Amino acid sequence: MTLDLAEIAKRKSIKYFLISYTDLFGNQRAKLVPAAAIGGMQKAGAGFAGFATWLDMTPADPDLFARPDPASLIQLPWRPEVGWLAADLWMNGQPVAHGPRNLLKQQMARAAEQGLQMKTGVECEFFLIQPDGSSIADSADTQAKPCYDQQALMRRYDIITEICDCMLELGWKPYQNDHEDANGQFEMNWHYDDALVTADRQAFFKFMVKSIAEKHGLRATFMPKPFVDLTGNGCHMHISMWRGDENAFADEGSSDGLTKLALNFIGGIVHSADALAAILNPTINSYKRINAPRTTSGATWAPNSVTWTGNNRTHMIRVPEGDRFELRLADGAANPYLMPAAVLAAGLDGVEQGRDPGPRLDINMYVDGHKVDNVKKLPLNLLDALRALEGSEVLTKALGDFVPAYTKLKYGEWNDHGRHLSAWEREHTLDC
Repeated sequence: MTLDLAEIAKRKSIKYFLISYTDLFGNQRAKLVPAAAIGGMQKAGAGFAGFATWLDMTPADPDLFARPDPASLIQLPWRPEVGWLAADLWMNGQPVAHGPRNLLKQQMARAAEQGLQMKTGVECEFFLIQPDGSSIADSADTQAKPCYDQQALMRRYDIITEICDCMLELGWKPYQNDHEDANGQFEMNWHYDDALVTADRQAFFKFMVKSIAEKHGLRATFMPKPFVDLTGNGCHMHISMWRGDENAFADEGSSDGLTKLALNFIGGIVHSADALAAILNPTINSYKRINAPRTTSGATWAPNSVTWTGNNRTHMIRVPEGDRFELRLADGAANPYLMPAAVLAAGLDGVEQGRDPGPRLDINMYVDGHKVDNVKKLPLNLLDALRALEGSEVLTKALGDFVPAYTKLKYGEWNDHGRHLSAWEREHTLDC
């Protein structure tokens, strides 16, 4: 049964709807639609010029239509007369193949053919900064090891609790909020769910955090590495696969607490890790997080090699408990839909091909990683990652038209960066 948005608007006193989609670069695009017009929009979608956003389209292409998913409706807790709707992209009567939400739904359908459902939880880290972006917002937040700093957390009580209250009202089951490892950095956690539900919530969460920060005269950023000496913004992803109510990853009888399916899924991610980086670490700035020197707190908390382990945070994949694993590769710029879509594609390949993840390593990779032979390294920059994505038979086959569309736009970004002359270059080369 399809939910009637016009009827819901009357019942919930919604005056306007934000029909929203996320483009390939993770930017949220929307149209503000009066409730009186939502009936037509629900049927046909809101019209956009696709080329005007980061999608692989031209000015000559016909209208792009964002068809809202009524099941995704979120009434803004801080502005309840507005309802937010995640939308799927259509053009010429067909789903847009490289539309991020469409791509995730496609991979989830592929998993469903095998009787599997992916559930995810995300740990979204962000900084509260001055509106001009020059520094963190709290000048008193200066500890060398600021993680879990009670005083700094409570100085931002009004903002953090307003965001958490919103999540409670929305039924997301938030369970903890903390000051993270960098000065000015925070993390807020809510309960895991179906991968599409989590992706919609992650997209909305970023919008919500930024909106509430602005309401308080500050700015929130999920940028991977906004400050050179501070720990960057990660987006750790907890992943499990289910068959109905049964966790298909959990095996209490195995040494790791994981089933063969789970190990093969991890094997698929290990196999495609360098290509996945192009999607999970999607910006030039991303590689200043995963390949960073030690920060002022003593550790980057980010991986730089492709390894897996038990409950050890120095590896790319951590298995804290046998019912799931944590992928620590993604950063705050990762697209909420492309991230799970790509991970699911790689994991399903691992299951289908029976890929071995290699030996579990229980060493401190930050200290002893150099002692291990034949460990694959993550890309050093976005260019290397894009080349790995283009060369990945697994992801180019699974993700289809998305790969050339995405790499085309990202190569443009890389070339634009290459035309930029930095102050560092002038300082170190002017007198050569």
